[in-house]
Amino acid sequence: MMRFASLGSGSEGNALVVETGSTRILLDCGFGLRDACRRLEQKGLSAQQIDAVIVTHEHADHLSGAARFARHSGAALWMTHGTLQQALRTNDPLPDVRILDSHESFAVGELQVQPFPVPHDAREPVQFVFSDGRHRLGVLTDTGSITAHITLMLDGCDALVLECNHDPELLRNSRYPPFLKQRIGGQFGHLDNSAAASLLSRIDCSRLQHLVAAHLSQQNNTPQLALNALTQALGCHPDWLDCATQQDGFAWRSLGAWQ
Repeated sequence: MMRFASLGSGSEGNALVVETGSTRILLDCGFGLRDACRRLEQKGLSAQQIDAVIVTHEHADHLSGAARFARHSGAALWMTHGTLQQALRTNDPLPDVRILDSHESFAVGELQVQPFPVPHDAREPVQFVFSDGRHRLGVLTDTGSITAHITLMLDGCDALVLECNHDPELLRNSRYPPFLKQRIGGQFGHLDNSAAASLLSRIDCSRLQHLVAAHLSQQNNTPQLALNALTQALGCHPDWLDCATQQDGFAWRSLGAWQ
């Protein structure tokens, strides 16, 4: 059985656990060590049960706690060469880092990990599809636009954690300075609700067992707006969907046999 849970999702910190059998991966760690361990314990895990920490890109809400967590837990630390170059500029010493290629899959225990590049304002950002050989979990939490390659990678997933960062009107009317509005809403920023919904119309969703809206802005979005957009795209009941929160992420979701 494959399952996954979020420790928290948003601009204040991100981390996602993916598990199958005895293999557990932490995707991103934007929380301090004590906070990350506490959040893991709430999911019934300890830091020492994590086999690898994989980082999507160098922004602090994804990277800031990764090195310290990896040293504490003994987990392998994976990132792209571009992310490593940016990470080396921080004052936090890095453990041995394993370099991943944004187009080549690799294995961590019983999990197959497929990275794919995304347009985001970072050095070499990637997102991922995880597989246990039977089921595929797609994660897309930081991208400014949808590319043909992203669509190809997320086609036919059994579960999807999908960025719904902002509502364009709320962002336009927010108190954010113009440069920040332009960054967030730009091609290398973050997906708005309608862009996330449009992805669903471009991929095969027939196998989809779980869809979770993630990385919601606390100032420029609401769970209701995000879920309404996704519900309309899928034609499903809103109760079938969920939103990851900054405080708690979301609870374990399992991928059983697809019927």
